[in-house]
Amino acid sequence: MIVKALRVGLGQLIVFIDFITRPGKQKRPTAAQAQVEQDAKSLTLYQFHACPFCVKTRRALHRLNVPVALRDAKNNEQDRQTLLEQGGKIKVPCLRIEENGQTTWMYESKVIIDYLNQRFSAA
Repeated sequence: MIVKALRVGLGQLIVFIDFITRPGKQKRPTAAQAQVEQDAKSLTLYQFHACPFCVKTRRALHRLNVPVALRDAKNNEQDRQTLLEQGGKIKVPCLRIEENGQTTWMYESKVIIDYLNQRFSAA
């Protein structure tokens, strides 16, 4: 019971620190931002709200100004089940990428952030 309370408290502290130290958004010309928003429609991030690795990934999305759909794999049973059945395991963060009729499930915050940086930094 104490461990759970400590975990919840630390999770909320991480979310609060993220909120007050969030980086600024990347600025782009209107047409370039519209293209980024269109490209982001093929991406979905499965995450836990207070997971430090998920926070790190969401910070990268915010910094890159990429509006990705977020799915709560902790509190939403349907999202959790989708992650398990289609992604293969309940592990977050997980980026679902739908391109050319194929779906890729990308795990690990570092891998996801590297992918996002390569895809959206120069956009």
